[in-house]
Amino acid sequence: MTESATEHPLPPSVARVLSTFRALGREEKMQALLHYAKKLEPVPERFLTLDRATFNVPECQTHVDLFPEMRDGKLYFYADVNVRQSPTVAAFLSILFSAINGQAPEATLGIPSDYVRHIMDGIGLAGREAGLNAMVTRLKRHAQAAITNASTPPLRDSP
Repeated sequence: MTESATEHPLPPSVARVLSTFRALGREEKMQALLHYAKKLEPVPERFLTLDRATFNVPECQTHVDLFPEMRDGKLYFYADVNVRQSPTVAAFLSILFSAINGQAPEATLGIPSDYVRHIMDGIGLAGREAGLNAMVTRLKRHAQAAITNASTPPLRDSP
């Protein structure tokens, strides 16, 4: 099921990221990516024992596991990726997480379909777009699942 932009408006935090990256030249974008790659938070220990197949993004050339977590109605994402081997992927996720972590799941659903293109435009990494778009799609699936799970009443045991 594809969500339309009218159902999930562009969150201000995502709009700020897009505006910033649209204004940067190629060299400035490269510097920003290096900066953000270093800011990707490590995956909390509680996720490391989970079945990775559930969280893997197979469409990406880089091995990436994306872990969602709902806390107090807010959605948080963590990524297990080798930052040294894949700084671009780490940077992209760090940028994206800075815009959506700690917000309602609808913020993730509001990421526009051309988000990857705007962030990566002009830096010569078009070959990475399919994997990066797959990550955004995965994050949106997790957000939709969080909304669905939140609206499903808990099952009660029968007496």
